[in-house]
Amino acid sequence: MKKYIFSLIFILSGSLIFTSCEEDFLDTVPTDEVSAEAAVSTTGNAYSLLNGIHRALYIRYEETQGNGGLGAHYIHLDSMGEDLVNNANTWFNRVYQWTAGSNPNDFYDRYPWLFYYRIIANANILINGIDNATGPQADIKIIKGQALVYRAFAHYQLVQLYGDRYIKGAVNSQLGVPLKLNTLELNQPRATVEDVYTQINLDLKDAITALSGYSRPNKSNINVNVAQGLKARVALTQGEWAEAATMASLARTGTSLMSQATYRAGFQIFSETNPEFMWASHIIVDQSDTFANFGGNMSRNFSSSAIRGNPRSISQTLYDKIPATDVRKSLFDATGLHTALALPSNFARYPYTSQKFIAVSTGDSRVDVPHMRAAEMFLIEAEARARNNEPVLARHALFSLISNRDASYVLSTNSGPALIDEIMIHRRVELWGEGFRFYDLKRLNQALDRKVRATGSYEHTSVLTGAIFNIPAGDKRWTWLIPQLEMDATPNMVQNPI
Repeated sequence: MKKYIFSLIFILSGSLIFTSCEEDFLDTVPTDEVSAEAAVSTTGNAYSLLNGIHRALYIRYEETQGNGGLGAHYIHLDSMGEDLVNNANTWFNRVYQWTAGSNPNDFYDRYPWLFYYRIIANANILINGIDNATGPQADIKIIKGQALVYRAFAHYQLVQLYGDRYIKGAVNSQLGVPLKLNTLELNQPRATVEDVYTQINLDLKDAITALSGYSRPNKSNINVNVAQGLKARVALTQGEWAEAATMASLARTGTSLMSQATYRAGFQIFSETNPEFMWASHIIVDQSDTFANFGGNMSRNFSSSAIRGNPRSISQTLYDKIPATDVRKSLFDATGLHTALALPSNFARYPYTSQKFIAVSTGDSRVDVPHMRAAEMFLIEAEARARNNEPVLARHALFSLISNRDASYVLSTNSGPALIDEIMIHRRVELWGEGFRFYDLKRLNQALDRKVRATGSYEHTSVLTGAIFNIPAGDKRWTWLIPQLEMDATPNMVQNPI
């Protein structure tokens, strides 16, 4: 029988596993690859693979600057919303213009597919093989628990992008994405959206059990709080309000919100000491990919063409909703001058540009990539309780967060739709630039509207957006096309409406 050999993401290797037609299985073992059996023969080897997955969240893929791991996909997702404004041409223009996901041959259409299935394939090797590894049972549980979270997270990201939205109370038999649960059956047909979410929840349930009591060495690793936080996200998407609120409350146990002084300084490379960050990728110097780093595209001060010419702005519409007493307003400069940063003269100035993300220096683009923060958990609980007709609990959850950001904030008296609207504005402000807006619009079945409400004009320019200002809710463009390489490689693969 042929022995299957996989290109694994080991911490000392740049190799990646491909899950489509690009030589998934090799007959011999190159010097930078190992067999799946060897990867899980000992817990020491398995930790190397797990560390490789952590590392894979922020490396460059396909030699393209616009695809620097998970952080790049966060930028893609927010670029498709109304709150992030591009001021010049960018690596992500086709995403910003909503054309990438409508072209199965577009590089940006296939990038998330390849990225997340690479994570899944490597997680599967750990999930399916670690039980028989030589080593402490406690380590086996930790490794498997983290791998289960990775598999759940990747399937969750994929089904939201390439499948139609989950509808609470419906059968949800619409096609989602292939469920890939082992390393031998790679060419799977698409599962239903319901089945994908069922598996995601099973993985997270098992992960929460496995990671209970685990004390991690750093925030690149996944602990039980992260598993619970992801469970809260999934429940929110599915409209399971009580579960979302409960899991969000549990997830933030042991965390605390950062001070206003820390917040005002911007997100930098200090997530390890910031009690609000629950999960983040900290990039050390010798693992930095200068121009593909998240900070190489989203910071305000690194000297790259992507930032010198195209600093990202918050929409004026959203900026104007932030009270002057709210520390989050200080993360955006209405003038675009950023005098405190002393930017070089060759940096373009545009109004409302962000200084939320601050790189180490003009020559060092490193910024810790935020994957989960305690602030999000307060927002999930507040939204879930408001939608579950628990306005008092919703108001208090919101107050716990916003009173930290704005000392002048008073407990809301809103209820019903007004309370939900208030919560959602704070969610947009708090999570700006962290990859949530597109999925929020889609899960809530809301239209894209890039129009400035006060004036009726547009703050996004026609040339840069490709004149894409409005996309109706339910439009087929909310669901990305299955990449052509997968269509060609997988028998019976069904394409989304073109």
